[in-house]
Amino acid sequence: MNFCNNCAAPVVHRIPPGDSLPRFVCDACGTIHYENPRVIVGCVAQWEGKVLLCRRAIEPRHGLWTLPAGFLENGESVEQGALRETLEEANARARLTGLFSVYSVPQIHQVHMMFHGELADLDFFPGEESLECALFTEAQIPWEKIAFITVRRTLRHYFEDQPSGHFGLHLGTVERPPQRTDADD
Repeated sequence: MNFCNNCAAPVVHRIPPGDSLPRFVCDACGTIHYENPRVIVGCVAQWEGKVLLCRRAIEPRHGLWTLPAGFLENGESVEQGALRETLEEANARARLTGLFSVYSVPQIHQVHMMFHGELADLDFFPGEESLECALFTEAQIPWEKIAFITVRRTLRHYFEDQPSGHFGLHLGTVERPPQRTDADD
């Protein structure tokens, strides 16, 4: 950020009085510009034990498989966002049955929230951001071609919970992998 979105004056990056983290601060009007994590919402939409996945038509991870999910929009609830993303990416209508997984991804400033849901019908087809979409059993999932670690972990939890029929809430953090050095070789 270079300029204040309140008065257009240049901003500086410093710790404001009474705070503990650096923020973009406008010395002209006093506005503090907070940057907060972005929320990703999606759905583990299932039909008779199979899960709906979409193959991405966009970057990042073009061509890999994911759950229908994306950025929460301003003015919508997390539930509305999960249903909207399911409709946009797979033209699928779902009924949410509960929050299923929440993963913090601090290194990219994101929180991923996936809901468990049931497809209303089998009338789905790829949206503009998907190359294809299909239902998968656990054995059919292309595990080596899953786009995101949070999706892989969510799918693992789904199939662990599936035999009992009780889909609990799964929480976690995706940590940055350790940096390799020449000394590691």
